[in-house]
Amino acid sequence: MTDTAASSPIATEPLAAAASDPNLLGWMQGSPPPPERQVRFDDGGMYTFPKLRWAYSNIRRLMPTTSVSRGNGPVSVLPRADRDDIDEVMFQPIGRTDSMSWAQSLDANYTDGIVVLHRGCIVHERYFGALAAHRQHIAWSVTKSFFGTIAASLVVEGRLDPQASVSTYVPELAASGIGNATLRQVLDMTTSLRYSEDYTDPEAEIWQHGRAGGILSRPADDAGPASFYEYLATLRQAGPHGLTFAYKTVNTDVLGWVLRRITGVSLSDLVHQRIWSQLGAEQDGDLMVDSTGTEFAGGGFNCCLRDLARFGEMVRNDGFYNGRRIVPTAALADIRGGADPAHFAHAGYVTLPGASYRDMWWVLHNEHGAYCARGIHGQGIYIDPKAEMVIARFASHHIAGNMGIDPTTLPGYHALAKHLMAG
Repeated sequence: MTDTAASSPIATEPLAAAASDPNLLGWMQGSPPPPERQVRFDDGGMYTFPKLRWAYSNIRRLMPTTSVSRGNGPVSVLPRADRDDIDEVMFQPIGRTDSMSWAQSLDANYTDGIVVLHRGCIVHERYFGALAAHRQHIAWSVTKSFFGTIAASLVVEGRLDPQASVSTYVPELAASGIGNATLRQVLDMTTSLRYSEDYTDPEAEIWQHGRAGGILSRPADDAGPASFYEYLATLRQAGPHGLTFAYKTVNTDVLGWVLRRITGVSLSDLVHQRIWSQLGAEQDGDLMVDSTGTEFAGGGFNCCLRDLARFGEMVRNDGFYNGRRIVPTAALADIRGGADPAHFAHAGYVTLPGASYRDMWWVLHNEHGAYCARGIHGQGIYIDPKAEMVIARFASHHIAGNMGIDPTTLPGYHALAKHLMAG
């Protein structure tokens, strides 16, 4: 379940944010909840709007996960400098002539929670619906940026060779269509594979991938791959690798296999060791797992919003946070520098002109040098180095792909950055 350039058409006008509030609709309330108020995994209901507005803040009640421990250290301090002038910040959505306020955009984007940091201090924090400060929420493809950051760190440390083929690290994939791709092509998603993430196509490979990994319910008579490992071995090449950007979640699951192989630990332990315990996170996170206990590297991370903001602030600060160096500066410089925008342009992301994709991060190449982590239905970390601003957001938009959400998100983020810079 990932970000994609395509988004499904909406047949009827969906409920607005206030009307689709999970508490108002009574999802999963009662002992037991009545059938018409249940949100379930096995019937696919958890992925339908408006049920997903409850589900995304309650993944651990619906699917198997494994813990990403915060460790035993003290919680790092997030200073507060709350401002009362942010809701009135105005901007013009992409493709429109009218203006929208920051407060209006929170509703328009079906925001579940948002934290804005300026120079490391919380200046704005809001929660809606089923989410609260102490609750975890699914990050979806923001997960990719965690593993891209770890991989970029291992490249700097000399433990990964970005020009080596995938099969160098995972011989089991030598006969697959991705085995001859380089790790750099995997990290920047310039592999060429027979794999589609078109959510409007019921035959698209994204659905097979999801069923194999247990992200979607698996029919009893399904004879296809029954784990992430099994599915990755079936990948087939479509053309030469390295020529164009094409967003495919299987790249990150292949990266996850490489990371497990070279470190000798699970992905949950890897995030714990290299990031979560170092940040001084206030809560444990967790990762979805398939039937073999293999973590979903492409989109399975759940955490609380303030901890997501801590991660973003660490990245903004060149890898230094909580009194320690967590990520090598050179790794983050590689991410911020981006990749070739010409490769990216072929993908047709009209809301991201001039952007590129590097180490599982979206690099905007705008006037502020902003870059971000993105996930379906509105999950994100937005880092603006010039404004010294980090935004962490969880959402449950009825539209999956960010192409349908960017118009009321990206210009709002940029407007807020300018507002904060002005004092």
